[in-house]
Amino acid sequence: MTDVLTQPRPIRLKGRSFLALALTPELPFEDWLVRLDDLAARSAGFFLRRPVVLDVEGLDVDRSELRELVSQLNARNVRVMGIEGARSSQLGADMPPAMTDGRPTADIEAPAAGETETQEPASSVAVAPISAPPVQTVPMATPSIVVTRPVRSGQSVFFPEGDVTIIGSVASGAEVVAGGSVHIYGPLRGRVMAGTTGNSSARIFCRKLEAELIAIDGFYKTADDMEPELRGKAVQIWLEGETIKAAILG
Repeated sequence: MTDVLTQPRPIRLKGRSFLALALTPELPFEDWLVRLDDLAARSAGFFLRRPVVLDVEGLDVDRSELRELVSQLNARNVRVMGIEGARSSQLGADMPPAMTDGRPTADIEAPAAGETETQEPASSVAVAPISAPPVQTVPMATPSIVVTRPVRSGQSVFFPEGDVTIIGSVASGAEVVAGGSVHIYGPLRGRVMAGTTGNSSARIFCRKLEAELIAIDGFYKTADDMEPELRGKAVQIWLEGETIKAAILG
């Protein structure tokens, strides 16, 4: 059995899930901003300290128009943390980053005229969770999914609810994120993060270890840190305290 030790004090990567308001602007922006001002007037503290995602899916605007909208929102103390549904041509280095995979929840009600700001707002504002990956309580009965094809470069498998089984390889540049354990019946060349919901007992199994990065419950190792004798071998990987360990299978 070969042990793979982490650095004495590793940097811990932890996932978080936050609720954000998803604003869905409409054209013309001038009219939509008037309605937004009316909402803010009825509930002055509504946008205070709230993360906001701008959903511009399907809007026919160029980069300068979108930049001006973000500027107008900043002037109203609406801080946009990301933009969803934008084309690459609409974004720039001086703008909030592109965001994807937001999962919508129920809409919330806008305050009517004369109501206090303690009441919940927004008929045109939806609440969307921003993932990266979420932290949840691991259920007693852990669910699982099976992916029956290889995970190719640039693809991601994201399943914070439980275990993930890959029937095939995980290519360099691909990523698997699981709340439970990860089983890979093929070469592992990409990144795998198991136990992302705080499950320190999660494990990683693979037929051929050539990973770029492995992590369990936020503790990680990169390819440069792995023992050379483990590369190309079938291994299992687990966590003991703050130490990642591995053993060759078979």
